[in-house]
Amino acid sequence: MLKMVQGVINFHKNILPGLRHQFAQLGNGQSPDTLMIACSDSRVVPNLFASTDPGDLFVIRNPGNLVPPYQNTTTTQTSEGAAIEIAVDTLKVKDIIVCGHSHCAGMTALLNEEKATPQLKQWLRHGQKAKGTFHLGKTFNDSLPATEQLSQLNVMSQLENLKTYPEVLDHLKAGTLRLHGWWFDIAAGNVYAFDPEEKKFLIIDEKQGAKILQRLTT
Repeated sequence: MLKMVQGVINFHKNILPGLRHQFAQLGNGQSPDTLMIACSDSRVVPNLFASTDPGDLFVIRNPGNLVPPYQNTTTTQTSEGAAIEIAVDTLKVKDIIVCGHSHCAGMTALLNEEKATPQLKQWLRHGQKAKGTFHLGKTFNDSLPATEQLSQLNVMSQLENLKTYPEVLDHLKAGTLRLHGWWFDIAAGNVYAFDPEEKKFLIIDEKQGAKILQRLTT
């Protein structure tokens, strides 16, 4: 907490003066072009590794970067579902990224559910499909530890969950929305994107970045 208070003081004194015009504009509204669904893990900082500014990203964070499947009932609505509706229908984001990461406590708990806390175990039911795929021996990179393999499978599983939302499906069919799977290696600081042609996660270097951008513009 001490570090945070000192950080706010530093922000007001040394950083805010250079951003006052930007924040003044943001005070009139937001128009992010991307929804990022990431893990709650304190080591995963999307704005840092994506070099984005305030107002660029609409962000959902929860343990395991999970997306509860859509349910058309009044009693099972989730904050994730509400945020997805806002991002897609109100803010008209063009892209949604589900970003998993290495050393994920949520994925460790998913593999060892008998050790998970009751609330976490209940929440991790949204990752069961990825766990089932993992136990079938499927993986994008069998050289990775089990939790990392599961984490990557989970990213793709959550992208499928996104497609259960009517507004997401409608915009996908209209060609006004794109889905992406990313994965962050904490120890190395590298960000990977799932390549649909290679069918694996590849590091977003200049070559891969150019390939992604070309795909987005064609």
